[in-house]
Amino acid sequence: MVSSARDWDSFASSSPVNGAIHMDFAVDGVHCAGCMGKIERGLSRMDGIDRARLNLSSHRLSVDWHPDEINAETIVEVLDAMGYKAHPFDPNLVRESGDATSRELLRCMAVAGFASMNVMLLSVSIWSGNVTDIAPETRDFFHWLSALIALPAAAYAGRPFFRSAFAALRIRSVNMDVPITIGVLLALALSVLQTIQHAEHAYFDSAIMLLFFLLIGRYLDQNMRRRTRSFAENIAALRADMAVKLLPDGSTREVPLSRVDPGDSVLVSPGERVSVDGIVQTGQSDIDQSLITGETALCAVKPGSNVYAGTLNATGSLKIQVTAATQGTLLDEVNRLLETAAQARSRYVKLADRAAALYAPMVHSAAALTFLGWWIWGGDWQQAMIIAISVLIITCPCALGLAIPAVQVVASGLLYRFGILLNSGDAIERLAEVDTIVFDKTGTLTNAKPHLVNASACSGSALNLAGRLALSSRHPLAIALAKASDAANPLENVQEIPGAGVEAILDGQRLRLGSPDFCGVSSSRVETALASSPGASVLVFQCDQKEPDLFLIEQSVREDAQNVVLQLQSSGYHLEILSGDRRAAVSAVAAEIGIKTYAAELHPQDKIARLDELKASGRTVLMVGDGLNDAPALAAAHVSLSPVTAVQLSQAAADGVFLGERLEPVARALNISILARRAMSQNLLLSTLYNIVAVPIAVAGFVTPLLAAVAMSGSSIIVTANALRLRLMQPRQINSNGEQG
Repeated sequence: MVSSARDWDSFASSSPVNGAIHMDFAVDGVHCAGCMGKIERGLSRMDGIDRARLNLSSHRLSVDWHPDEINAETIVEVLDAMGYKAHPFDPNLVRESGDATSRELLRCMAVAGFASMNVMLLSVSIWSGNVTDIAPETRDFFHWLSALIALPAAAYAGRPFFRSAFAALRIRSVNMDVPITIGVLLALALSVLQTIQHAEHAYFDSAIMLLFFLLIGRYLDQNMRRRTRSFAENIAALRADMAVKLLPDGSTREVPLSRVDPGDSVLVSPGERVSVDGIVQTGQSDIDQSLITGETALCAVKPGSNVYAGTLNATGSLKIQVTAATQGTLLDEVNRLLETAAQARSRYVKLADRAAALYAPMVHSAAALTFLGWWIWGGDWQQAMIIAISVLIITCPCALGLAIPAVQVVASGLLYRFGILLNSGDAIERLAEVDTIVFDKTGTLTNAKPHLVNASACSGSALNLAGRLALSSRHPLAIALAKASDAANPLENVQEIPGAGVEAILDGQRLRLGSPDFCGVSSSRVETALASSPGASVLVFQCDQKEPDLFLIEQSVREDAQNVVLQLQSSGYHLEILSGDRRAAVSAVAAEIGIKTYAAELHPQDKIARLDELKASGRTVLMVGDGLNDAPALAAAHVSLSPVTAVQLSQAAADGVFLGERLEPVARALNISILARRAMSQNLLLSTLYNIVAVPIAVAGFVTPLLAAVAMSGSSIIVTANALRLRLMQPRQINSNGEQG
């Protein structure tokens, strides 16, 4: 039942383009790139619709339309006529729907598997009895017993295919589920007829085994999709829902963001996440903007400084004049870039989908022509139907359906062994096509936690006192210093000066720990200290009139980064670094690990622009990054990986996550994916050769449905065995052209 236009209007919002209305729909029944193209083309042709984009992974349909020409109810009705159900997009509902689909497929697979085992036991008895001395009554009893098991099992287990096939036929379309449904239903119907006529053979085993094998592939694909998180969920985790608003009478009140307008003033306490974009009116603090900019050091802000939603206020209280609250924030811009990039990438057509597009018409044509030919030539419609069903069964997409998922499962297991978890089912295929690798610096080429690099140059007493003072600060650099000093007892009566540092009095001496300006250190001395570690941040410790100590703290490069970079370069991959961090820090890391092409101080849109340039030049890019500023680039790249230390949004945007402190999993992922892609191509070739040999024999009438079922099972076993062969391979160094070294 379609909701009224009034119900739908409450979910729509104004679009910034030409006063149009924007709304996100969740669309049920989307299975492949063909569904995506059908929906987008169908809606784009309608008057009043400016844009329609469907995300294949999340089933999120974004539509912009003009309310004076069309409304949401009409859009829903058009989708319904296409065979797709739509409802307002809610990340929680989408996740629940995906979980429910996985549970249904698992139940169907269990029923089909249980029924297959029992029917096959009965079939073996019949086959052996037909060549010995089985009584016709006993054979008929076994056939009816098989029917009693297979018919209800097929009715239950085949629902995912039946629903999809009938929905496609209702709109005069054909998908992969149509030949499956026709083959299963005809095999079951003919088996019942043959049983009634006391025939030697019935084909209940063929129908239920076909469903079982195909459900395995469908469940594996759905499980991969379900593991991909919704971007909207992760954006919401970074966005504060409430703000402390300063009222005209000077009092404060915590209100929802919807009640905060540009020009209002809000208060942000230390440790809180900033909920709006705005300008600091009063107060000083350090802001963690690494999620936005990729900059490792905290950013000191004061009156007049800009702050952004999603960043974290580390030290001092701030009064902020709002420039954007619920819409138009930098976080919204990152989300928009992310969605646009993800939708573009979801247009990738998987290898199995490309093969399936050619498969369905071939199967239909072969079976239909076989039936007509034998009926006209022989005049016996039952014999013609048996031969046509044999063609359907022998060409059934079991081998094709397992060709890709079987390799995906084996390859995913190998990747997991090396600490790589995939979020996307087709990531293996896209990894195998890569010839260019783009790295973020902070948290990707470097370890996530900073450490002290010049401990040997600092006196033990100064390091101990500085560490005790650092225990009273929440600043990341202070935390790293405290850890390096092994200090256990914090100093008493420590005062924190927001945006500057901390100080305390000990035995009549004033101790300070903080920025160079706070401790009175000249910029020339800071530059001299940074000469040896240009990528480091400086933390100064001062004890009264003594010479201040400078502590250099930086994120260390992953221990195997240089070796991995050398291996990838020798394999023919082009490498680049795109970072939002300072130029000095980026150039130092690039020089250390041997990457010649790099860019620093980039915003998210700058990274996407560079990826577009690489794509336009014919490059196929793997993006490796971890920050919020990397999320749009991760989604825009042909394929992407993210370390396990990355923010949730980046992990959701990436196709896979790698574990541990090493960079080696990136090289492993490329190696294994090339081997897996090769196995997928081999499986598709084996399936094609099988059909080239088997179909003419079946069309000629030399194959019964029983032999067709055996041949079908044999082809499935062959492609599965070829996939399992990957487990015996030891991934070696492979270049970007797919050649092993």
